[in-house]
Amino acid sequence: MNSMKTLLILRHAKSSWEFTELPDHDRPLNNRGKRDAPRIGKTLLKEGLIPQVIISSSAVRAHSTAQKVAKACGYKGEILVDSSLYGSEYKAYLNILQNQHDRFDIVMVVGHNPQSEQLLEELTGKMVNMPTCAVACVKLSISGWKKLNDHTKGELVNIWRPKELPDDE
Repeated sequence: MNSMKTLLILRHAKSSWEFTELPDHDRPLNNRGKRDAPRIGKTLLKEGLIPQVIISSSAVRAHSTAQKVAKACGYKGEILVDSSLYGSEYKAYLNILQNQHDRFDIVMVVGHNPQSEQLLEELTGKMVNMPTCAVACVKLSISGWKKLNDHTKGELVNIWRPKELPDDE
């Protein structure tokens, strides 16, 4: 049994403010967001970090980001949507992760700020800036997701931000 779990924390890609009548929850991605998400997916593929399950906030911009990243990294499963990742505190992220099946060694949550940064800080002790569509990879020394809590000490392996990625070949 693997005594390490890998958590990918993805902040949704850049969203559009074009349609001011839309509620925040329903804002779509803008062009940059649509461009960045597949690049992050390709990066995960290159790094061998294909999630075994992806859980996304119900917000349109998060779910669209999840779909584009999933497609680009070769994720074959369905994207689980959990509305508690929208407009809640980072503890909701922990609750969702605690309920994941232990056969999943790589789990991705797609959500929002400040929760993404708070979760990262809580698990690694590092304050890291997560711009839109940034993804952080955290190694957790736990054998099962139920063991995850805010005392779990994880290691920030890497963080990829769209602006820092090499331009597409």
